[in-house]
Amino acid sequence: MQVSTYLKLSVAVAVATIALKAGAWWITDSVGLLSDALESLVNLAGASFALLMVTLAAAPPDEDHPYGHHKAEYFSSGFEGVLILAAALAIIVTAVERLWAPQPLEQLGWGLGLSLLASAFNGALAWAMLRKAREHRSMALEGDARHLMTDVWTSVGVVVGLAAVTVTDWLWLDPVIAIAVAANIAREGVSLIRSSADGLMDRALEPEVRVQIDQVLAGFAHPTIRFDHVVTRRAGQRRFVDLHMHMPAGWSLGRAAALRTSVEQALMSAVPGLRATIQLLPSDVEAHFDDARDLL
Repeated sequence: MQVSTYLKLSVAVAVATIALKAGAWWITDSVGLLSDALESLVNLAGASFALLMVTLAAAPPDEDHPYGHHKAEYFSSGFEGVLILAAALAIIVTAVERLWAPQPLEQLGWGLGLSLLASAFNGALAWAMLRKAREHRSMALEGDARHLMTDVWTSVGVVVGLAAVTVTDWLWLDPVIAIAVAANIAREGVSLIRSSADGLMDRALEPEVRVQIDQVLAGFAHPTIRFDHVVTRRAGQRRFVDLHMHMPAGWSLGRAAALRTSVEQALMSAVPGLRATIQLLPSDVEAHFDDARDLL
């Protein structure tokens, strides 16, 4: 299935889990289950926005965006992180109120059963989405999958905690559990925002990918041919590498261009989704960057 198909499925599952978890909260009046339901509502908003951004990221380059729209996926991840933080704040406010005025819980058996059923849906979908995200290097899909997995562990924590309430009759455990849930999802929200910011600031490729690039270049290296100023970056599902290739000044343009083509093809074959840009320079010419005069 395509990335967008997984996100559409995520929207559908989010609607189903909201109904199940809201029902669990309604029949139990548990603030812990309410926090779980609120997080699922964030899942729905996040998945919907992620679907919009993935659709935009897949749009071809145009006059205003000649390099494409791949970075749109990072906005999805950041938006979902902000939603998570907002949900965490709402959960804490509700939980603190309940902590000062504990309320008896009702029909916990049915409520916990509905919550576990919703978690099973989320867990299966999150596992499949994480695999697809790694395959396609989709930040939007990974963000949504990580949020779903957080939701699963949140639900497990709520269920275990409420089971403890049933055994001990300690009503204060319910809001304490909700606050712990809020802290956990807030941590995930911060992580998503940080990842989004890294992507928007052109983070370098993963170390293992850089090793692959260096290995390819080493295969073309020669006493008269060398490579330097190798710079990499990520933009959504796309990967980019820019570098300089130095060769003898006496070579013809055709010979130099043919070698450059061979290097580009080798790089793009070794690293799927890579776009290579190689500048040709004579061996005795050096390019200089970060000159103080360029900053004036």
